[in-house]
Amino acid sequence: MANQCEYCGRWDSRATVVDGIVVRNRQVLLIKRGIEPHKGEYAIPGGYMDRDETAEDACIREVLEETGLQVEVVEFLGYYDDPKRDRERQNVSLVFVCRAVSGSGEVQGGDDAEEAAWFPLNQLPKLAFDHEQVLSDFVESREPC
Repeated sequence: MANQCEYCGRWDSRATVVDGIVVRNRQVLLIKRGIEPHKGEYAIPGGYMDRDETAEDACIREVLEETGLQVEVVEFLGYYDDPKRDRERQNVSLVFVCRAVSGSGEVQGGDDAEEAAWFPLNQLPKLAFDHEQVLSDFVESREPC
């Protein structure tokens, strides 16, 4: 049977991805996607978790691979599981807030990112997936009550 898990027998299990929000001086680190889906659009750095890897370790690795920036996880922002966030793959995203731990914040695209750059939180380009909502939730969570 195609697309059936050999262990649980369920069809098309949804994969877990991680995304890392890195902010400095009211600017957020974004990557320009070098592959489909959403090739050429900007996104929060992130990607798939590897086997035997924690979500936090995956986030740290993905940010480093895609931007060249070493980070540490500060907190868990939330999960994003709307199947429409990535219609074809329907990934569930675990989003972490990170901070740079080394370097001057100079970044460059790597792995499957064409480029990496800092953008003012109030002047974002068009974003892939549901990343506009993710960053809106991030900003909202930082505003005083």
